[in-house]
Amino acid sequence: MFTGIIEQTGTLISLKDTGGVRRLTLEAPGIAERLREGDSLAVSGVCLTALEPDPKYFHADLAQETLDRTSLGSLAPGAKVNLELPTAAGSPLGGHVVQGHVDGAGVMTELEPVVPRTSAAFDEQTTDWMLKVRLPEGVRQWMVPKGSVAIEGISLTIAGINGDEISIAILPLTYWRTNLHALEVGAPVNVEADVLMKLAYEQIRSNPGLNHPSNEDLSLGTPVKIETWGTQQSAKKPEMELTEAWLVANGY
Repeated sequence: MFTGIIEQTGTLISLKDTGGVRRLTLEAPGIAERLREGDSLAVSGVCLTALEPDPKYFHADLAQETLDRTSLGSLAPGAKVNLELPTAAGSPLGGHVVQGHVDGAGVMTELEPVVPRTSAAFDEQTTDWMLKVRLPEGVRQWMVPKGSVAIEGISLTIAGINGDEISIAILPLTYWRTNLHALEVGAPVNVEADVLMKLAYEQIRSNPGLNHPSNEDLSLGTPVKIETWGTQQSAKKPEMELTEAWLVANGY
C-alpha cells in the first residue's frame, strides 16, 4: 500500500521486450540502494516488483495488463517517473490509500500557473498551478468534488469536475518534486480512483434492497440519507450467536 506522497523522481534508461514481458530500467539513486530483489514500489502510480537492484539502478517487468492500462509502455528514455516505496505499518498516512492498481491512462489537458505568466507577480518557482485531466473510460463515477485521486501516483484533491474532466490545484512543492513539471499537454497520465470510494459505490450497487441514491447523486456528491440505508440493512442481518467454535473457525 502507498499513500501518494512521492519520495523522488527517477529517470527511464530503457524499455526492452524480453520475451513475453517488457522490462524497464530506471536510474534512481537514493531509492534503488534501499531496494531488495522482489520488493514492491510505485512507479508513476503503478505497483511494480524491483529486479536486480543496485545502488543506482533497478529493473521491473511490465505485464501485458500493465502495458494496456497504464502509460508506462509509451515512455521514452529520459522520461521522468514518480517513485514511492510502500508505507510501513504504523506510519502516518500523509495522502490517501493508494494501491498502485491504476484504473487507466487519462490525458493531461492543461497545466497552467494560477498567477498569469504575463503578470509582474509571476514567479515560476513559487506560483501554484491548475491541472486538468481528461479521465479514462469507466472512472468518472468514482470522482467527487473534494475527493481523493491519484494522478501519476500523486495523492491529489479534486477541485472541480466538468464532464469527464477533473481540475486539481497543484502546490509549488508538488509541481517541482514530482514529474508534473516535465509533462506536456496531451501526455498520458496514470489515474487511480480512491479505493474507499470504489468500495462504497459497489456496496450500494450490490444491495438491491437498499434505498439507493442514483449514480448521478453519487458522482456529484448530492446529499443522501445514509441513516435510511443503515436502518434497512441492519433489519436484514441474521441473528448470530458468538461462540468459541465460530471464533476458531474464522481465525480468531
